[in-house]
Amino acid sequence: MKKKIYLVFIVLFLFFVNSFAQQGKEKLPLITENKEVKNIILFIGDGMGLSQIAATHIKTSGAEGILNMECMPITGLLYTYSANSLITDSAAAGTALATGYRTNNGIISMSPDGKVLYTILEAARDKGASTGIVVTSPITDATPACFVCHVMARTKETEIASQYLKSKVNVLLGGGRQYFIPQSSSGSKRDDERDLISEAKKIGYSFVKTKEEMMNVKTNYLLGLFEMGSLSTKPEPTLAEMTQKAIEILSQNKKGFFLMVEGSQIDKWAHVNNIDNVIQQTALFDESIKVGIDFAMKDKQTLVIVLADHETGGMSIIRGNLNGEDMQVRWASPSHTPIPVILFAFGPMAEKFTGVNHHTYIPKTISEILGIKNFPKIIDVQDFAVK
Repeated sequence: MKKKIYLVFIVLFLFFVNSFAQQGKEKLPLITENKEVKNIILFIGDGMGLSQIAATHIKTSGAEGILNMECMPITGLLYTYSANSLITDSAAAGTALATGYRTNNGIISMSPDGKVLYTILEAARDKGASTGIVVTSPITDATPACFVCHVMARTKETEIASQYLKSKVNVLLGGGRQYFIPQSSSGSKRDDERDLISEAKKIGYSFVKTKEEMMNVKTNYLLGLFEMGSLSTKPEPTLAEMTQKAIEILSQNKKGFFLMVEGSQIDKWAHVNNIDNVIQQTALFDESIKVGIDFAMKDKQTLVIVLADHETGGMSIIRGNLNGEDMQVRWASPSHTPIPVILFAFGPMAEKFTGVNHHTYIPKTISEILGIKNFPKIIDVQDFAVK
């Protein structure tokens, strides 16, 4: 008798856990009306393969739960190979997602022979839209840099930081303060005495380095560098809070906006095969996606896309319970893999992202949706930044 009561208790507990996890999370509608897309929010989970998503889903909400990204009605698959390797790095993958061109590993939005590749963020900016970058890595890291900067080696972070100031991106939030302060300052990793924070203020940026400062600032141009290097996730702001602030600022522009948000540290922990931290980072990334979805639901003219630049670790789930307990995973590698990654999309024109494609399909299709002509394209090396 006691055993039966115990089993009933377990069943009720699992039902409660799954119901609670799904509360407020329903499948989003497929918008089939031919509505204009004014805003694009592109979410990139660095290193986030389907197994990383599944593990987070199961561990945080049980097998019958659902993540915010999984509420989106459109899905697709993306191949990730670069111009010179079956297994891409974040620089080549970011370049493909930003420019519509494949390049060699290690290169930031330039062709292998040194030509400057116009990015979808720059194209949206030049069309009059506001633009933003929100990450938990240094903003000088490969993925964010690919949407704004152009260098032949991702390691040139001093140059990447300098290029950000020329770009006039409206919102830049993340880590990487070490590349914006003079070489003589404690913790600096610059190779010169330029003070890019002072320079940013002179050209109209408000600068913040705490959550409180970020929440209270009212501005059209915001530079937030919350750590010298990557964000540690313990000090706030969270990725969701940074995303919320970015949308608050960018949505003031009646011509629309383009925002790229990266869950940067899923990759970091997958490289060292740490499943607990992979799940934590994927869950935090999913919270930021909810911010984008909530805005899109109200706005009706926002397209939200969620994808990954590559999978990291060759992760597979080999054991576990329906309630997420006792999960065990196996890793095939400490490195990236060529496994295709999943895409989710919601909003007007989301159906254009179905099927199996390559990363380069994404910016090309976004440019068509936004009515941007002559994209992708190679531009003159002297003219890649705003004059």
